[in-house]
Amino acid sequence: MNFKRLTFTNRFDQKLSARLDLPVDGRPLAYAIFAHCFTCTKNLKAVGNISRALNRAGIAVMRFDFTGLGESEGDFADTNFTTNVSDLVDAADFLAAEYQAPEILIGHSLGGAAVLQAAARMESAKAVAIIGAPANADHVLNHMADAYDTIKARGEAEVRLAGRPFKIKKQFIDDLESHKMADVIARLKRALMILHSPIDQTVGIENAAAIFKAAKHPKSFISLDQSDHLLSRSADSEYAGTIIAAWARKYITALTGDKVRTAGADNQVIARTGPSGYMTDIAAGEHSLTADEPVAAGGTNLGPTPYDFLLAGLGACTSITLRMYADRKQWPLEGIEVALRHQKIHADTCRECETKSGYLDEIKREIKLEGPLDGEQRKRLLQIADRCPVHRTLHSEIRIDTDLTV
Repeated sequence: MNFKRLTFTNRFDQKLSARLDLPVDGRPLAYAIFAHCFTCTKNLKAVGNISRALNRAGIAVMRFDFTGLGESEGDFADTNFTTNVSDLVDAADFLAAEYQAPEILIGHSLGGAAVLQAAARMESAKAVAIIGAPANADHVLNHMADAYDTIKARGEAEVRLAGRPFKIKKQFIDDLESHKMADVIARLKRALMILHSPIDQTVGIENAAAIFKAAKHPKSFISLDQSDHLLSRSADSEYAGTIIAAWARKYITALTGDKVRTAGADNQVIARTGPSGYMTDIAAGEHSLTADEPVAAGGTNLGPTPYDFLLAGLGACTSITLRMYADRKQWPLEGIEVALRHQKIHADTCRECETKSGYLDEIKREIKLEGPLDGEQRKRLLQIADRCPVHRTLHSEIRIDTDLTV
């Protein structure tokens, strides 16, 4: 993943730790801000998976630790829902000053409630996606019910949340109880996507129903079937990210204006592999792809292998070349199917090959032509298949000029 570590200062002069995840080519179409769940941090695995999905759609994602959490300065005990909202607004101001104002807001759990509140203070925001969000901010008080009376009476108490101790002050509770979300949601005036699991044991599905009822169109609901609240399974967060990314592109200025701008440089393919694993993000012009290795080879099988891409290039080129030729000749070619397989073979088993020792690469290509073609037409198309540009490149001398850049 292509990313930058950032630090910005909030309105209380506290330095907040952030991370900006970028598309592979570093040229985003738009920017998004992600607000993490209560007591979580920007480094939650699910947040990373969702950010990666948006990156593939050309969207940069800024995620940061709220005041007093993760690597950010400040005391969590002195924060509240209002300071979370102001942190989001400060993050948006930072993005606007240093990069580009955010057009998309994404929030998980209480972070979802926070982006609903913050959206009205961000003119650039056009779309809001919330995941497992409560219909009211004070929903979080359900997780500190045993300490509620103590906090009210003594002014503060230590509460265990997500297995960790946190000092909660009375001002935190009072602030949560002062926020009523229904009116805020009704006045949102942004496209809204609600993602929620019907088996969420932390924030019940009835919260999604209440938010959906309060919101005005355009609004959408996606069921995260079988997912837990934290989207612990990678498949759940990857699914959520893919859905949000596809939906959000409808609202990106660069893709909806009179002059549509696209990410990526012409005729350039960029591949980027992270610090661990083999999964590789690829930018081919404005198109995003993923390469990987099978699980048996130590990968995660989230994309085709590099040799799969090689065969895909040859197969696509073959099929397109045949289509072009048949169209020019006005032949009744109704469809083309090209099946390819790559393998290593002993050189001494190939009579036509110049190499006579060791191993060489063999690509088996089978072409199926559909339509009422006669014998001569089929024979000619088979000859044309060998003239596709990728085929000719693979058979010609290839020079790969490699430079090391910094």
